Amino acid sequence: MKYATLGPISVYLPEKCETIEDLRVEHPEWDMDEIYAKTGVYSRCLSAPDEFVSDMAVKASERLFEEYPIPKESVDFVLLCTQSPDYPIPTTACLVQHRLGLSPKCGALDFNLGCSGYVYGLSLADGLIRSGVAQRILLITAETYSKYIDSGDRSLRTIFGDAATASIIDAGDEQTIGPFLFGTDGEGADTLIAYGRGIRPEALSLKPRHRRRWASNLYMDGAELLRFTNSRIPPLVHELLKKGGVLLEDVDLFLMHQATRKMLESLSVTMALDPQKVPILMEKCGNTVSNSIPILIDILRKNGNQTFEKQSMMIGFGVGLSWGGVLWRDVWNSCAET
Repeated sequence: MKYATLGPISVYLPEKCETIEDLRVEHPEWDMDEIYAKTGVYSRCLSAPDEFVSDMAVKASERLFEEYPIPKESVDFVLLCTQSPDYPIPTTACLVQHRLGLSPKCGALDFNLGCSGYVYGLSLADGLIRSGVAQRILLITAETYSKYIDSGDRSLRTIFGDAATASIIDAGDEQTIGPFLFGTDGEGADTLIAYGRGIRPEALSLKPRHRRRWASNLYMDGAELLRFTNSRIPPLVHELLKKGGVLLEDVDLFLMHQATRKMLESLSVTMALDPQKVPILMEKCGNTVSNSIPILIDILRKNGNQTFEKQSMMIGFGVGLSWGGVLWRDVWNSCAET
């Protein structure tokens, strides 16, 4: 049997960069020092008005093919994770397949998940490889959450950034990804929700638990998300360790969705984790939803190959409410491949 192996990752960040200094000038009434202390976000990249998910997905993928010796014809499946697709119909992955010039024999599908999306994507890729359906998968994450957010929305504008990533998942002889563990609580769907972008009219939509203070299409209950994270993620970690036969102290890195600095620090305290094992690297890009874990891995790989041969745990959590984790050992030596 073949198993999924995580290979190279390429990242695309839009050209426009908005800093807390920009926001300080535009909104002098906002306490940017306090906001930065909570979020850990100094700057965020924002998609251009004429730049959308398919454009960013193509740019991340083309960068991958340029940076690494991967023939396009070797890709036999595209998985695209997004919650801000170009169109409800057709599938954005089909647009990307065509624009990249991939084989017409290549499978392609979108899946709609947010902060847990990368872990889910790895699971889907692992299933396709184990079943013999695919040998090389292009896993893409791409989001333009900024297009959901009103410019006066202090709670969201200061956190979310746009990005896209492209990862190669290859078939290998050794199991380096897994086991996986997932959870869902749809009762919390109204905790983070985008209004006015689907078929269901807003009059018949889920109502937010609290008054919407801003005109954004996106609504987030930050306090409830923090409670959710602190209640659901510690049990996930311990169950995943048990399932994988690994001790907590044997995990070198906890690669968590980069939600906010406050949330990750709170989780570390709740679980009594060594802060050195919980990297927080979102200062220059913000919360990029499903992109945050692959961006984190890319930064660590390029900064001294820090993930190579380490026992890591990826943990995604958020919108849905949805959460997932996976044990991972990085066998792709970025120093040797570049």
